[in-house]
Amino acid sequence: MNHYCQIRRKLVPHIGSKREILDGILYQLKNGCNWCDLPKDLPPYSTVFWHYKQWRESGVIEKIRDVLHSQVRQQVKKKRSGTTLIIIDSQAVKNTCNAGVKSKGFCFYKATNGIKRHLAVDSLGFPFFTHCTKASVSDDAGLIEMLSDNIDYFKSKPVNIPKITILLDHGYHPEKIIEELKKIYPGIMTKIRLKLSPKPSIAEKKQEGKTGFVPVKARWVIERANSWMERCKSLSQKIDATLKNATAKINLCFIRLMLKRLAIA
Repeated sequence: MNHYCQIRRKLVPHIGSKREILDGILYQLKNGCNWCDLPKDLPPYSTVFWHYKQWRESGVIEKIRDVLHSQVRQQVKKKRSGTTLIIIDSQAVKNTCNAGVKSKGFCFYKATNGIKRHLAVDSLGFPFFTHCTKASVSDDAGLIEMLSDNIDYFKSKPVNIPKITILLDHGYHPEKIIEELKKIYPGIMTKIRLKLSPKPSIAEKKQEGKTGFVPVKARWVIERANSWMERCKSLSQKIDATLKNATAKINLCFIRLMLKRLAIA
């Protein structure tokens, strides 16, 4: 049977259970298979892919992420919305050879030809914001883009509660970031403060009996979040040819993790 029916010259997929459709999307994310290789006990792959594209373009995936994030925070007695700490990091990864010049670039610092993932997570490791750029885009520029796209989040924050601390590593330049954000929202510094994470000195490492790389308190949270993404083959194999698709897959990865977290409780 044809999985599409012609109505007024528009292709409309057969309606299936939204739960089954989401299961199909998450199956493809986890296993990295082609859409046409979805198991037969799931809805037709054309129906699953059609809904994935519609949800991606209309922002439904981000809305699901935000709702689940609020529920996970409430589960551990944190505020449903809002936080006093956001941890930022970026990760340069290779992209598929089929990606066009608009979706990939070369990062000389990491010697990586592909994309750069930008994450803004809370103390649990789940994201408030996600963003993807070409790998050639600097960490500062990518962060400015991500915060600019979500500037309404900071505008809505009351000024009579503590500022949000945005924790950065030493690859970022707070002065430059603040200057650019003020052009977009002059009152941004009444809502946030940028802080570079402390970097232990050689003397401090010796005093604690440690050598080499030492995880920094709070920074390990976002490093763990980066490792979570590698568990999904669709992300670890870097098969997404567009930045929009890559961002949607990152959001789906955390949707999957948060659903598991809520189901266990």
